Amino acid sequence: MTNTTALITGANKGIGLATARQLGGLGMTVLVGARDAERGRAAERELRDGGADARFVPLDVTDAESVAAAAKLVESEYGRLDVLVNNAGIILADGTLGLPSETTVATMRGVYETNVFGVVTVTNALLPLLRRAPAARIVNVSSEVGSIAVMTDPNSALVELTSVPYPSSKTALNMLTAMYAKELRDTPIKVNAANPGYCATDLNSHHGFRTPEQGAEVSVHLATLPADGPSGLLWGFQMDAGGGYGVLPW
Repeated sequence: MTNTTALITGANKGIGLATARQLGGLGMTVLVGARDAERGRAAERELRDGGADARFVPLDVTDAESVAAAAKLVESEYGRLDVLVNNAGIILADGTLGLPSETTVATMRGVYETNVFGVVTVTNALLPLLRRAPAARIVNVSSEVGSIAVMTDPNSALVELTSVPYPSSKTALNMLTAMYAKELRDTPIKVNAANPGYCATDLNSHHGFRTPEQGAEVSVHLATLPADGPSGLLWGFQMDAGGGYGVLPW
């Protein structure tokens, strides 16, 4: 994997940092996208101490100027991009249970700015550089809570979840994944959505039953798909199937 460059958004902690560590372990140059400079540089040092070729890239996915600057840096320093992992994400909810009737438009906008609009901004800015790679990979870190089939299945472990902002943002992200995959189907670029499973991170106050490293395995698998690998899928941890990895329904 020498001379291969990967950019991971929100890579200063959690699944993003674990993804950077694992891709770095495969020999990729990992670009640590983070909006907080202090945390980004700390992640860079940690990755370098672990033997990875890592570099902090200032990147706020909700700021178009920040995204444009990051794309310009990647182009000037590396000339192309082989892997983009859209990992940055946030969770917000209103009320005690996050019920649809309690949800405010302001909260919806806040979540979508990062989880949906940020992905479009980053992907579009970096797509010209991804097209320059021999066979680029785009991984959108999604969730099984974005699967309408899973969320409406009366036998699903998630059937009681009623929160709107985060799940619906991941549903939108799944559609983005499918549409980018359709646009790029005649190119070597593969676009897939990753379901890391319920991992213990800051996003959920470390309540998950999987580790960030386990969650990162999903993104790494999709980031390193062979030429005959799939595109346009939601793939990852299958909680309702008793664990293991595979394709999940949209």
